[in-house]
Amino acid sequence: MIWAELLRQGAQTLSTAGIPHAPRDARRLAAHVLGIEAARITLIAQDEVPPGITHLYEGIIAQRARRVPVSHLTGSRQFYGRVFEVTPDVLDPRPETETLIETALARPWTRVLDLGTGSGCILLTLLAERGNQTFGVGTDLSRAALAVAMRNAANLRLGDRVQFHAGDWLDALPVSCAAFDLIVSNPPYITLDEYADLAPDVGLYEPRLALTDEGDGLGAYRRITRAAPDHLVQGGWLVVEIGPAQGAAVADLFRGNGFTTITVTPDMDGRDRVVSGQKPRI
Repeated sequence: MIWAELLRQGAQTLSTAGIPHAPRDARRLAAHVLGIEAARITLIAQDEVPPGITHLYEGIIAQRARRVPVSHLTGSRQFYGRVFEVTPDVLDPRPETETLIETALARPWTRVLDLGTGSGCILLTLLAERGNQTFGVGTDLSRAALAVAMRNAANLRLGDRVQFHAGDWLDALPVSCAAFDLIVSNPPYITLDEYADLAPDVGLYEPRLALTDEGDGLGAYRRITRAAPDHLVQGGWLVVEIGPAQGAAVADLFRGNGFTTITVTPDMDGRDRVVSGQKPRI
């Protein structure tokens, strides 16, 4: 059998299982099996499939048909031009979160704190983009997630510019920790009612702790906006990702906790995605 035929069969299996973008996933998984870039798949389309590879490929396609995320099958996900390790202990980096990156990079800062860092994709991207004079701290309640973030920091050669602490939001910080110019977070914002309706790829395989606050979706924002001013320098910024319907509510929380220059920024699809605000200068 040649690869073109095996890819067609893989895409058909995924399509029958209701997987969106089935041909794309079939190619990405083939590239993973072969250890090549997905863009090179067309170059080997007419090649015969090596012995044993057919069974391996069909096995990974069967897992994807059961809605296991592609990133969990390949162990990685691209985000803002870099490759990050991904496991079931962390959220998949998503394109919408690049709006948070762009918003944060537009602010002046040298010390950044990432609350609920997960894979570390936000924190490490900011450090890599801004340069050697910056330093970051990431916190997460999940030690398994922090282990992934530490490996990503090492892979990106950023280990000497970042620290990670286990614990609940800002309570994880050491007492002696200096204030930050910028605090960022992509906290759990899915309501308990919405959680039941998540796509199987998300609801069955990504960490529930990182998806929902088991309430109205605003619990993390209440805690973060209340505690963040004590850990920001004067004129420092708080930048958070939100659900598309939460812009006004989260902006009100910013306002109620003394932040000024509050902005709600849409993502690439025009949906509210990021709220930012500044701690006033005295």
